[in-house]
Amino acid sequence: MVAILSFLGFTLLVAFISWWSVRKTDETSSDGYFLGGRSLTAGVIAGSLLLTNLSTEQIVGLNGSAYKDGLSVMAWETLAAISIVVTAIFLLPRYLKSGLTTVPQFLAERFDTSTKTITSILFLSGYVIVLLPVILYSGSVAVSGMFDIPQKLGVSDTTALVICIWGIGVIGSIYAVFGGLKAVAVSDSINAVGLILGGVLIPVFGLMAIGDGSVFGGLDTLVSANPERFDSTGEPGQEVPFATIFTGMMLVQMFYWGTNQQIIQRALGAKNLAEGQKGLLLASFLKILGPVILVLPGMIAFYMEATGKLEVGIADQAYPSLVREVLPLPLVGFFAAVLFGAILSSFNSVLNSSVTLFGIDIYKQHINKEASERTVVKYGKIFGVCLALAAMFIAPLIANAGSLFNYLQKINGIYSIPIFTIIIIGYTTKRVPAIAAKIGIISGSVLYIISEFLVGPSMRANAVAEAKASGVTDPAALNLVEAGAYPHYLHVMAILFTANIIIMLIIGKFYPRKEPFELTYTKKVDITPYKYLKPVGIIICLIVVGIYIYFAK
Repeated sequence: MVAILSFLGFTLLVAFISWWSVRKTDETSSDGYFLGGRSLTAGVIAGSLLLTNLSTEQIVGLNGSAYKDGLSVMAWETLAAISIVVTAIFLLPRYLKSGLTTVPQFLAERFDTSTKTITSILFLSGYVIVLLPVILYSGSVAVSGMFDIPQKLGVSDTTALVICIWGIGVIGSIYAVFGGLKAVAVSDSINAVGLILGGVLIPVFGLMAIGDGSVFGGLDTLVSANPERFDSTGEPGQEVPFATIFTGMMLVQMFYWGTNQQIIQRALGAKNLAEGQKGLLLASFLKILGPVILVLPGMIAFYMEATGKLEVGIADQAYPSLVREVLPLPLVGFFAAVLFGAILSSFNSVLNSSVTLFGIDIYKQHINKEASERTVVKYGKIFGVCLALAAMFIAPLIANAGSLFNYLQKINGIYSIPIFTIIIIGYTTKRVPAIAAKIGIISGSVLYIISEFLVGPSMRANAVAEAKASGVTDPAALNLVEAGAYPHYLHVMAILFTANIIIMLIIGKFYPRKEPFELTYTKKVDITPYKYLKPVGIIICLIVVGIYIYFAK
């Protein structure tokens, strides 16, 4: 009962503060609703970015990966810091100079309207079919398990899951659809503090459990017991082989932090360029600390299971099992509230971005070109409600999707790299025509689908079958055979990125657009850069490189 009361208390407190913060914001305008009135400051931007990024599929999934592979999976966190710095230096000034509300808006200016529409549809498809249902499902599994909903309500596991899905969906929808970006960003910032505090407590108590009450003693024990698992360079057959951080990994990070509407919308709402850049730099620094929350607990769980102190089962249960084992009972309610905040944050952030994309890029562009801003916001909200309902119905079907983290990463590759490709070409060239962008985005998506869902699985299956036929039975050896049969999906992304770049440049050479593209300054916000941007950015990048060198074996 104490856990439930503390959970409800923290959740209601966040809701009240969010309402209080947005009560005077004019949300009948596009800027007011979709971008928080272009009033977001550095702290709010950083907090919202952090919470938008973190949710149960990442907290549970990445710790599960660390349980299997060790420290090498930290690449998903530490390398994000470099990509955020690049976004702050290169992309954000251009976004704010153009006064963008959505990333696809730039594509309409640089190429044409149909390119923008294709990109918006790809974004929305990824959000609707994959991301929103996965967030709802994974979050509901965590909440249902933490509060033991089936037993408390006397219902089946499936019924409890549906109840949680609809509970999270309704609350998240209220934030996103009726509160706009500012409500989402404010609630994210509050929850970010709680997530950092609560997230750090798990490894602290875990280390104390294996170090006889001493955090540093536990860390020494952990390192000395399995020094090979503290290697920053992943091996073939692992989730993040070292070579991939120089190919597709950086491309995925740049897309996610620099061009993904769900993420970059927070920076687009900055009151000026300096505040946006400071917010990105703060978020970048926080990502360096991410492995403490998202990697270390999984490694602690591995050690505790090996020494008989914990029963994990499958990798994705590593984090929940550790939480149940080491977290003192009085703190369970607080941590559940924090985790619930992370779930809500990801859900309402994706939903808000989907509403933005539909309102600006679909409704205003193709359905009602004469619509007032009030009308655009109205129908954006209606779309958001429909989207939320669809996600709530689809979410229970995700139960058979397998590993959620890997599922998300692979599926997102269908649209992430093609979109990133045309945006980079759009900003770095002036004469590449619209037809090149359409070819690039369509061919990139189709070729990736063929590679990862047709050719790759077939070649891997054949290689494993041949190895078994020749007498190979060791699981580790079979894993290496499978890994070597076809390029890692991150390498495939890099190959397709390079190929599409070349194709688009060739088209631009022989069929250039008539007039060179020039970026216009809309003067919606001040674009004077943060004066310490480059020194701070360089320091952050050096810290990341230093971490990799220090932990390289």
